[in-house]
Amino acid sequence: MGTLLPLQPFVVVFVLFTSFRGINSSADPHLMSIPKDLYHSSDALLKEIKAMVVRHPDTLAMETMEAGNKGYAAEILVVTYNRQMKSANDKSKCRILLSFGQHGRELITSEVALKLLSVLAEEHNMDPMSSDKVLDNLLIKVVPMENLNGRKLVEAGDLCERRNGRGVDLNRNWGVDWGKKEKDYDPYEENPGTAPFSEPEAQIMRQLAKSFQPHIWVNMHSGMEALFMPYDHKNTTPNGPMSNLMELLLREVNHLHFQDKCLVGSGGGLVGYLAHGTTTDYMYDVAKVPMAFTFEIYGDSEASSKDCFKMFNPIDKGAFDKAVSKWSAALLTVFRLGLSQLSDDGNFTTSADLRKWVPIGGEVIDGSLVGDDKESKMDGLALGLQDMRNYFRLFLLSSVLLMFMFCSRISKSKYRQTNLT
Repeated sequence: MGTLLPLQPFVVVFVLFTSFRGINSSADPHLMSIPKDLYHSSDALLKEIKAMVVRHPDTLAMETMEAGNKGYAAEILVVTYNRQMKSANDKSKCRILLSFGQHGRELITSEVALKLLSVLAEEHNMDPMSSDKVLDNLLIKVVPMENLNGRKLVEAGDLCERRNGRGVDLNRNWGVDWGKKEKDYDPYEENPGTAPFSEPEAQIMRQLAKSFQPHIWVNMHSGMEALFMPYDHKNTTPNGPMSNLMELLLREVNHLHFQDKCLVGSGGGLVGYLAHGTTTDYMYDVAKVPMAFTFEIYGDSEASSKDCFKMFNPIDKGAFDKAVSKWSAALLTVFRLGLSQLSDDGNFTTSADLRKWVPIGGEVIDGSLVGDDKESKMDGLALGLQDMRNYFRLFLLSSVLLMFMFCSRISKSKYRQTNLT
């Protein structure tokens, strides 16, 4: 028995790790696999979206954005909706940026993206409250599958995988409060990467936000049903009139589409844990997006923690159709209400009086800032100071550990000398 003791910690860690990750999901008949009669494969879904764009060149356009570093590459399809594609006055429109599929295991979110695009392309008629006037004043960019590499791992059988293709949680890789770890930190669930924006997917999304300068941001997830606004990294919502307007919008969406059953408020205050380095907090605090939201669109609280697909995705046609339809409709309501709240006498302006848009001021990750905008530089400076504080904490911790090791060696040396004498 004595020779087996050193192996016990490894065995315990391995059992816990494999149990949580759902490695046995494909072998255990009691665990749900992907219902292929309901869900598109990643290839099939993107192919269908591309075909839709080809069918509707007057309202839809697409581009593929690519990035890579250290032997890892990613690409993201971006679809643009504009009812007046040839209009030269796009700057006068309300700009909306939507991301789906940031976590690989949350397949249902990308299905909502497909449905929403089909509604915008008028292949499906859903929302009786939408009007030509509303749609004419919108410019929407849709990222239907932000984490394609992670999604591929899920389709290969790792149904609990939420991270990207090299094990980083893309919703922890952004600059606001990056790298801070709570007591229950799990690297499989929340690995923030080696630095803010270390991941190509996050770099692409930041560049997209920088160039597009959205007025409304929505990040679609699953795991529960909730309508979240900032903040994720602390248990508060922002101060000021824009925060009040965001909450008012969410409560109206909750009432109209979900019978007031969704949680409404800050993610950090309601989800049950604090999340650091999230996209929505960056969009609001650094990119200065006037309205920034995270929507959680489905969750099965009774599913086993091993049964990841069932936890995050509906498994029968009725629940699937309901989730896809009601959240597509809810997004259309967000567009309508957001346009109304950010408009002045019905005419949309690019700078809301309640929260002035300030473009991202450059590549803040390495401290270099491009541009003369004072407020942009202050945003970058604040983020840089925040990163410096994180590195200083690491420096202090390392110093304490080194001092402890040094003192321990001195104590052992004195002990040996005492014994020798």
